[in-house]
Amino acid sequence: MQRRRFVIALGSAAVTAAAPPVHALAESEAAAGIRAALERGALAAVGLLGRENGFLGNERVRIPLPEFLDDAAKLLRAVGQRRRVDELVTSMNRAAEKAVPLAKGMLVDAARTISVDDAIRIVRGSATSVTEFFAGKTRQPLALKFLPIVTEATEKVSLAARYNALASKASEFGFVKKEDANLQQYVTGKALDGLFLMIGEEEKKIRADPVRTGSRILQAVFGR
Repeated sequence: MQRRRFVIALGSAAVTAAAPPVHALAESEAAAGIRAALERGALAAVGLLGRENGFLGNERVRIPLPEFLDDAAKLLRAVGQRRRVDELVTSMNRAAEKAVPLAKGMLVDAARTISVDDAIRIVRGSATSVTEFFAGKTRQPLALKFLPIVTEATEKVSLAARYNALASKASEFGFVKKEDANLQQYVTGKALDGLFLMIGEEEKKIRADPVRTGSRILQAVFGR
């Protein structure tokens, strides 16, 4: 039985039985290209974020204080407690930097097990459809892996425990969003936001200039 083939043109896919395509790929080849893009983007993002100042030194992903704590932090700074506030912000971002490398194995596994149907859907998708696939497959299990690391790194800071006690009460009255009522869960969520943001940036680079990757299969899938 002849393998089905589909067309990649201008970075998107379209099934055709008409005129000869600019270049056509077997679906298995397209799947291999998407797997390569997934793995490349994941490893680049983990390498960028999972090191000292990966979060703290990057304004795009630097984790700020929860909104509920921000006003209190301004007061603490005003009365000479800046060091305590800075210590908390640093611990939050260091926690994310420590947790992110744990994502490497799960992200690579997700990339390598992608189905042909998933690959076709991703090629036809948006500029960050590879990243959206990753997020859908791995965000929840990654949160479970990150949380203990984040908890260990932040619970040593006394201000973190005080925040949790206050925010828990405030959330009962709707003053704090549920996802922000626990500092460790807040940091875990922000760490994942940062991770998928940077995977998305890597994906955009691949789509914009697949030749730069030096990968034949990526050039075939995403090239014009």
